[in-house]
Amino acid sequence: MIHEKIQEDIKGAMKAREAARLGTLRFLHSEIKNISINEKVPITDEVVLRVLVRLAKQRRDGIEEFRKAGRADLVAKEEAELAILESYMPKAMSEEEVRAEVKAVIAEVGATSKRDMGKVMKAALARLAGRADGKAVQAAAQALLPY
Repeated sequence: MIHEKIQEDIKGAMKAREAARLGTLRFLHSEIKNISINEKVPITDEVVLRVLVRLAKQRRDGIEEFRKAGRADLVAKEEAELAILESYMPKAMSEEEVRAEVKAVIAEVGATSKRDMGKVMKAALARLAGRADGKAVQAAAQALLPY
């Protein structure tokens, strides 16, 4: 289970005195526990992946904003945190794999035009959760759906 691995890595980071890694892992652990408590659900890999995807997206957005602001120090910090978070996520899918999955989803939901984009995105994001970025899924759906 991913959550147990995170807990073991927290202990390892404490023993190795890796402050940056420890801080990121503790924050991740607290976010997972908050979701579990607030939604009254047990901690499963699905819950952990949902938190990981959300936090990774926040880091990517932060990196983009800090680059615009010329803050190289904060970009480096966010990139380090993103690398730690991504180490717990499943391997990202390639662009071709995303297109193939989106094509299958389009066939499943019976989408015929761009008006069906909402149905396609909902089904595709549910199927590809944690393995593909929402922007990549959207780009594939737009390319595959006719006007």
